[in-house]
Amino acid sequence: MKNKIGLLTIALLFGIAFSCSDSFLDRKPYGVSTLNTLTASESGADALLIAAYSNLDGFSGWDKGSIWGGAASNWTFGSICGGDAYKGSEANDQPDITPMEKHVTTPNNPYVEGKWGTYYDGVQRTNAAINAFQVLAKDAISDAQRNKRIAEARFLRGFYHLELRKVFGKVPYIDETLEDVRIGNSEDILPKIQADFTFAAANLPVKNDDDGRINKGAAQGFLGVTYMWAKQYAQAKAQFDLVINSGNYALSPKFHDNFDPLFRNTKESLLEVQQTANDGSGNTDNGNNGDILNFPYNGGPGGCCGFHQPSQNLVNAFQTDGAGLPLLDAYNGSDVKSDDGLKSSDPFTTHTGNLDPRLDWTVGRRGIPYLDWGPHPGRDWIRDQTYSGPYAAIKNVYPKALEGTASSVIGWTKGYNNNNTKLFRYADLLLMAAEAEVELGNLTTALTYVNRIRTRAANKDGFVKTSAGLNAANYVIGLYASFPSQDFARKAVRFERRLELGMEGHRFFDLVRWGIADVEKNAYFAKEGLKRTYLQGATFKKGVNEVFPIPQQAIISSSKDGKETLVQNPGY
Repeated sequence: MKNKIGLLTIALLFGIAFSCSDSFLDRKPYGVSTLNTLTASESGADALLIAAYSNLDGFSGWDKGSIWGGAASNWTFGSICGGDAYKGSEANDQPDITPMEKHVTTPNNPYVEGKWGTYYDGVQRTNAAINAFQVLAKDAISDAQRNKRIAEARFLRGFYHLELRKVFGKVPYIDETLEDVRIGNSEDILPKIQADFTFAAANLPVKNDDDGRINKGAAQGFLGVTYMWAKQYAQAKAQFDLVINSGNYALSPKFHDNFDPLFRNTKESLLEVQQTANDGSGNTDNGNNGDILNFPYNGGPGGCCGFHQPSQNLVNAFQTDGAGLPLLDAYNGSDVKSDDGLKSSDPFTTHTGNLDPRLDWTVGRRGIPYLDWGPHPGRDWIRDQTYSGPYAAIKNVYPKALEGTASSVIGWTKGYNNNNTKLFRYADLLLMAAEAEVELGNLTTALTYVNRIRTRAANKDGFVKTSAGLNAANYVIGLYASFPSQDFARKAVRFERRLELGMEGHRFFDLVRWGIADVEKNAYFAKEGLKRTYLQGATFKKGVNEVFPIPQQAIISSSKDGKETLVQNPGY
């Protein structure tokens, strides 16, 4: 074990300390006790591992920049920057999101500081856990148990580094052997991330001890994801096939089961954050702190604060043709009808055209039942409709029936809840697998995977219903008869990812991974700027905006022998 520079030094370099007071320098990193105490037993080492797990929710303390920048759901980096959502709320609240949305982020933006600090804090914790298990005496733990726990930690380390790579591009890879973490970021760390996931897949069981602990399928799935980023489709397919053929995973019967707090750690889940509320700790931070801003405003569910509002572009994507298939090329030619510009007291009738039923489990629209809270009233639940549009997020919202129960708790707002954050669903993996099959020319297999997703979406028992038991909108969804060409299949698979995973923080990273972010986002700005005037003039610069700037404080803190070891991303 060579971790001589110490946990506190790592926290200062990668945790983005903001306080200049002497008291901060005397403070231990958030949630970590002394190594001397915790390396004396297996339970102590496991406490360090659990501390590493805790960073999965994207929150590791109030001193890491914006806590919402670190949110595990990636609602800012993935959904808003990808065009699934607007910033929402009103112009002067959380204004640091706006330059991100317009791709003019600066290195001192607290949201990029929050993401960097939270996930490098997670890396720090995983390395502490690895060191702890490595030094445990042989009579304190079996070799198999030691390897299993180290495999969990290495998975987490790989996950945190992968998230950092997705957001910032070239970043330092920090392992447990480093004496000095002030290293450069000139190399692509993807091979090292793959090594972590490979070790995890080889040493983890099919089912681990507790819900929430990493297992073999998650490691295999994420290893496949890294190969998708590398465009190594055969290797990705091999990993996805292991998961698919294992029989350990399946789609939940209804699409919305994935977002209902009563359905936790189902067979559709490969990785989800274990959220808690009213758990006796007195700590509301354990209950979806990262998404606490993303509830309807002004007396609606959760009470705060109207952020992360779905875009018209996303809503339009759910239109279907007479056969119930997506309008792959023409979806944005006409808008799904909305109440934009209307008061809640003004007459309004909802859109009557064909719609994919997943729309109303993804977007709150006026006149449509909003879970069990009654029909969405429109403007009365919107903070500033002119600024942020007429829609509301819904996948993160808990049912009214659970308010005040063990599933929710009131802190400074009543939105804290135990709805687990789904970081990797089996549906996500199936669509990744379909994508790999398309690139390998296996269109029939890709078709099978996509239609499996669409068959679940077509389950009429899972449609949003009115109080009279009728479908809340004109839901029409069908299966693809064939994929006539590779180009068509590629377009269909990519479109299906948006429909299935909308508002779940994936969109921006998908666009970047496909190499089409500039085309899609500039077309998005051209039309959305006509509705949301603050987006007028926004552009996406190819070769620059695929990643975000490295926090300036991290660059300054990387100084070694009078020279900064971290290099800022080009264009920033």
